[in-house]
Amino acid sequence: MRFVDFLRVTVMLSGASASVLGVVCIAGASNDANASLVLFVAAWWVVASVVGLWLGRRAETTPPIARLLADAKAATMMPEHRPGATILNRLWPLLLLTVATGAIAFLAPQVPGMAAGFAIIWALAWRRQDAAVQAIEERDGVSFFVERTAPHQPMKLVRTPGFRREIPSISAPS
Repeated sequence: MRFVDFLRVTVMLSGASASVLGVVCIAGASNDANASLVLFVAAWWVVASVVGLWLGRRAETTPPIARLLADAKAATMMPEHRPGATILNRLWPLLLLTVATGAIAFLAPQVPGMAAGFAIIWALAWRRQDAAVQAIEERDGVSFFVERTAPHQPMKLVRTPGFRREIPSISAPS
């Protein structure tokens, strides 16, 4: 799976997780008729949105992603293409967080409410990383792919030859 696509899927699934956890939290809180909890959690979501927007404001890659790109090993062939397995292999903590906190929503609705805020931060903080990686790919004429590793091991990337993007300069002679 291309790393750019993986980053896009991560942002979308984090946003979806935040939405599901928010709905489950509100349903659990309304079951208890706990209006103050809903207001507190809504305030937390606003704070989480501001924090996520602030963390994701830069257009360049974050240091961990830059290090991951720099450590990518060169290959001449694309790695095995299994996007579903790659997503499950790398994003299992998000799935576990969503299922575990959503399961206790009717016992403790504040737990999925707090977890939804962290998923909001994650989604908004990573929202520009795919464009930054794509710009590096176009500049260097390479493509980065997620290599298959064990779920508990750090992510590794493979760099394959791609298409270089040539942009003519305005001051170039004709």
